[in-house]
Amino acid sequence: MNTIQSRQRPRIWTVRGRNLFESRPFLLMGVVNITPDSFSDGGRFLDPLHAVRHGEALAAEGAHILDLGAESSRPGSDPVPIEEEWSRLAPVLIELRRRLPDLPLSVDTTKAELARRALDAGADIINDISAGRMDEAMLPLAAERQIPTVLMHMRGTPKTMQDDPHYDDVAAEVAAELKERARAAQALGLPRDRIVLDPGIGFGKRVEDNLALVERLEVLAELGYPVLVGASRKSAIGKITGAGVDDRLPGTLAFHIAAFLHGASIFRVHDAAPHLQALQVIAALRGSTT
Repeated sequence: MNTIQSRQRPRIWTVRGRNLFESRPFLLMGVVNITPDSFSDGGRFLDPLHAVRHGEALAAEGAHILDLGAESSRPGSDPVPIEEEWSRLAPVLIELRRRLPDLPLSVDTTKAELARRALDAGADIINDISAGRMDEAMLPLAAERQIPTVLMHMRGTPKTMQDDPHYDDVAAEVAAELKERARAAQALGLPRDRIVLDPGIGFGKRVEDNLALVERLEVLAELGYPVLVGASRKSAIGKITGAGVDDRLPGTLAFHIAAFLHGASIFRVHDAAPHLQALQVIAALRGSTT
């Protein structure tokens, strides 16, 4: 396992004018799904007050960022009209911004107009599962507003992405495709220190592809951008272990710890407290500052 180079590389992600890694070896992005149909907790936080309280709980458990999503991206899902997505997102975003004024808030969307509204309402980060492919206005918006942006790898759309995905060398291909998207964003004027890359665990990948991506995550980390991994409760864990969605925390922790050792530094999670403890320990064992 080659982790020395990836752990010594300085990590910079500038959000609100400061590097979020300044005193941390990793970041936790807590998931707030405001949807009726997400694969894990769909419908559980559709009520705005429940979603707000869930976001506050994640922050109290140690999440450094909250990621708010109002459209499911589970395999086979259909897109949601923008007004419906916004009607779900707006009350939660506005109230969390009021209650947690210092915590970075991310909006998980592929729609530039939705992202624009969210930024105007107080969001700090764009998290685009299509890396700007599904809406050609997304990267120009991020560049215009100088917004920290997560560019995730996915082939196709959530509706089609699991229709017989195939890779000859998944780590190399994902890295090459994300490198192109990052360069496109930078060419438009988005600074390098605002960009994070996400290999898209479970998005247009088979179980063996997901495992290979983590095992060779250095290929992506060596591009020099912070790497985000979101394997929380995903079906690959269930296929490996037989565990149901609500019983996949141990497998999630194993997945994320392995990703951390191979160069990931941001983790999108449903369970903040267990991740904080596990990653603090593994970081201490590696000699990182916690």
